[in-house]
Amino acid sequence: MQTISEVSQRLHQAREEMHKGIVGQDDLIDGLLVAMISNGHVLIEGLPGLAKTRAVNLLSQICKVQFNRIQFTPDLLPADVVGTRIFNQNKASFENQYGPIFGNFILADEINRAPAKVQSALLEAMQERQITVGDVTKKLPEPFLVFATQNPIEQEGTYPLPEAQLDRFLLKLLVGYPKKEEEAEIVRMVVSEINLPVLSPIFDPKEIIIIQEISRKIHLDDSLIRYIAEIVLATRNPEEYKLENYKQWIYHGASPRASIALAQTSRAVALLNGRDFTTAEDIRSIAMSVLRHRVVMNYMAEAEGITSEQFIDNILSAVKAPS
Repeated sequence: MQTISEVSQRLHQAREEMHKGIVGQDDLIDGLLVAMISNGHVLIEGLPGLAKTRAVNLLSQICKVQFNRIQFTPDLLPADVVGTRIFNQNKASFENQYGPIFGNFILADEINRAPAKVQSALLEAMQERQITVGDVTKKLPEPFLVFATQNPIEQEGTYPLPEAQLDRFLLKLLVGYPKKEEEAEIVRMVVSEINLPVLSPIFDPKEIIIIQEISRKIHLDDSLIRYIAEIVLATRNPEEYKLENYKQWIYHGASPRASIALAQTSRAVALLNGRDFTTAEDIRSIAMSVLRHRVVMNYMAEAEGITSEQFIDNILSAVKAPS
């Protein structure tokens, strides 16, 4: 599995395998694969019952990784996530007991049901891929990816994620309702299959790391790097791209981490499509998922019904792609 075409073929095989257990949701499945290729974390937002948890579970099946699920609740403690020090009576000494964060794929289910203190327990793990318990710092296994699900913030009993944590998610994927035909197929699947279907493994942890290394070798032309920089710059200074009206509605634009994320994910999209080079269309296709949670609109925008998605759409129309 060394050539671009071989990797792309295996990724398409993984996509088909996931569709054995999930109907529709093509954007969700592709987004999860792009995140895996890019070695980045994903925030998945949608109402309950839209297969967010199921999709991550299926991905972990086809990747043969250690999969841990953490259900976030208001009474969850940081020690329940990263671990704590306990007293060993046999040895008459304290020792570390590590939490469920030690795995390859971590599902942080309903992450915005827990308060900020617990959410912040993930920050070190997500950024440095290590955790500290007591005076011991321990590296997390590779690959290490956090797949967090959250309910829309308008729902009762949710805590908005702080901007510092949102910025550490490579992508934010939105999950919508299925179409009529898809909903009927979901009912047929559940009626005939009570449990999750058993999927054929496609990758193992070592192969995932190889795929990530291959994606980093996908050619990204300097003109496209400048294009990425312009898109992100436009989120901060829209007036430079004839989008003066949006200046009054922006609380803050995207950070340089967004530019890096766009470069990483556009390479992953190219790899999914079987190419060894990136195009402007690859960047445009993934830009919404990279930027929607990094561009924060103010209360005036909320009052006017202006969303970050509308702003990003206008940016992609205003910033000229290289020919």
